[in-house]
Amino acid sequence: TFLVPERKMRTHQVLALLLLVAIPSAASENSSTSRGCGLDLLPQYVSLCDLDAIWGIVVEAVAGAGALITLLLMLILLVRLPFIKDVEKRRPVCLCFLFLLGTLGLFGLTFAFIIRMDETICSMRRFLWGVLFALCFSCLLCQTWRIRRLVRQGTSPPGWQLVGLALCLMLVQVIIATEWLGLTVLRDSKPACAYEPMDFVMALIYDMVLLVVTLAQAFFTLCGKFLRWKLNGVFVLITSFLSVLIWVTWITMYLFGNAMIEHADSWSDPTLAIALAANGWVFIVFHAIPEIHCTLLPPLQENPPNYFDTSQPRMRETAFEEDVHLSRTYMENKAFSMDEHNAALRTAGFSNGSLGKRSPGSLGKRPTGSLGKRPSAPFRSNVYQPTEMAVVLNGGTIPTAPPSHTGRHLW
Repeated sequence: TFLVPERKMRTHQVLALLLLVAIPSAASENSSTSRGCGLDLLPQYVSLCDLDAIWGIVVEAVAGAGALITLLLMLILLVRLPFIKDVEKRRPVCLCFLFLLGTLGLFGLTFAFIIRMDETICSMRRFLWGVLFALCFSCLLCQTWRIRRLVRQGTSPPGWQLVGLALCLMLVQVIIATEWLGLTVLRDSKPACAYEPMDFVMALIYDMVLLVVTLAQAFFTLCGKFLRWKLNGVFVLITSFLSVLIWVTWITMYLFGNAMIEHADSWSDPTLAIALAANGWVFIVFHAIPEIHCTLLPPLQENPPNYFDTSQPRMRETAFEEDVHLSRTYMENKAFSMDEHNAALRTAGFSNGSLGKRSPGSLGKRPTGSLGKRPSAPFRSNVYQPTEMAVVLNGGTIPTAPPSHTGRHLW
């Protein structure tokens, strides 16, 4: 009677032991294929979370952060667009938005080089790489043209011309990529993933031409008389120069470096993914953020001239009388006052130079009454005379002079 419960207990212990052994073995089997990923994850997306290939997680985090910042910049640009009053700053807004759209595409394309290849993924890689970079480099080239016009002439081309030129330049690379895929995949019936690294680089020659032309034109943005736009040219120059360094580095590693260190197959995708993420961050940090910052800044206020600053040159060199037109009444009164003054001198006996002269026989005699009397009319120098400044301050009219003791105005 006591043997039956003992057998049952042993059976349960054996089953529990087998279950404990089976669970770790299954977990170890799953962890050997996708350590750090979920159990139901497809093998195609293992590189997104595989801890054995840590480069995928790092590049994924960098590209994801860049995509979020790009979306934030696009949102800021759209929200602040109605508050941009300066015409020269509103014109490149559409071009800047198009540039951010191309940069967002670069960060999204980075994930295509992290996951495993298939026909669809390889077609996206071959087509979108050149097209997205052509869009970004075309926008940079149009920005260089705009800044060069601003530095030299103070005005930029209209916004629709900038956007239209960028799209036309990008369309050339679209045609090149479409022909490459059509000739190799459709006509020759080759797999989309069956291409040589040299063929991939040769299909990007047009992008390299756009980049070199942008770098050459960026130097001319530093020459001009309008200094406020030269800072934008400096950021375009830095962006182009760093992009050239990134392209030289990844092309060298992709074609020759990986083969020399015997990692041509395993390091090809990481090289391309790192190049996409690095160039995207260069576009954001050195062009998109400074350009949006300069666009959202309020317009500069003109400082009024300081007339009390003696270090500044004189604003006017012409005579004051050229701008102040005196009234006809004042000129006639002034002429009449001069005649009255001369008549007073003649009445007093000072005409024809007789002032201070005596006849030879009058030595020791008192001067005649005509010479001893004071002038009957007051001298003009003792009468109030309005100056030109008094006329201007009085609104262009002649101020009224005080009357004399006879009730007659003095002038």
